[in-house]
Amino acid sequence: MARPTMADTTLLQSFNRPLVLRLGAVLLAVCILLWGAWVSREVARPREQIVTVRLSETIARFVDAEARSGKAPEDGQARTLAYLQAAEAAVREMGSNGRVVLVAEAVLSGNVPDATAELEQRVAAKLGREKRP
Repeated sequence: MARPTMADTTLLQSFNRPLVLRLGAVLLAVCILLWGAWVSREVARPREQIVTVRLSETIARFVDAEARSGKAPEDGQARTLAYLQAAEAAVREMGSNGRVVLVAEAVLSGNVPDATAELEQRVAAKLGREKRP
């Protein structure tokens, strides 16, 4: 078996160089495509927004107002049930489109936007009456 000569070694290097360049180009193209897909996904994905609502305070105000209204207890119970259902539906609607709604009493951080006014407006709209002062 003969040893490879210098001419054979040069032939092998010249054969491998285009192959290595092609493989490198394909690998680079794949990396660029993956990076582009990742960037597109990050840009297209809606960002989550975290807001809080003072739900217990809002419900307590309504229940207090109902207790002081002087109406029959059955009417108060029915209106309270309707209010709770409207509040639940409003929170569910507010929690759509990448928005996270948390109860303010459960949030330790003070730098989360408060959406209680929006909740009260949505509940009032669902109940078919204007927002109370």
